[in-house]
Amino acid sequence: MTLSIRNQLPGTVTEVHPGEVMATVKVRLDGGPQLTAAITLEAAEQLALAPGRPVQALVKSTEVSLATQRVEGLSIRNQLPGTITQLTTGEAMASVKISVAGGRITAVITKDAVGDLGLFVGSDVIALIKATEVSLATA
Repeated sequence: MTLSIRNQLPGTVTEVHPGEVMATVKVRLDGGPQLTAAITLEAAEQLALAPGRPVQALVKSTEVSLATQRVEGLSIRNQLPGTITQLTTGEAMASVKISVAGGRITAVITKDAVGDLGLFVGSDVIALIKATEVSLATA
């Protein structure tokens, strides 16, 4: 299956914490960093998620926010440090490609945000991704 989702990061499930309706799943990405996904319990069961299970973490590029430094006191679980490798700016929006341990992430943010943050190729950034915006796929 081919997907339009740009961010497809391979990893391995390290923990599954089921709740009544949702489950949180921790995934160690190939390359080291950990990502947390919050998915429905039904999906976790259908995918037979358990520690050691290989998965792909999927995140739409429009669901990735950027910061120029680590952010404390924030509910966003996933903060992945990286470096901007490509920056394409349009009239209103920009596509930002970031090299992170474990792969590459694309963020789509406003042109104004690029200017306000002073972003350029080579900038160090933190990719911020809410756990509820991470989907998981198995082979």
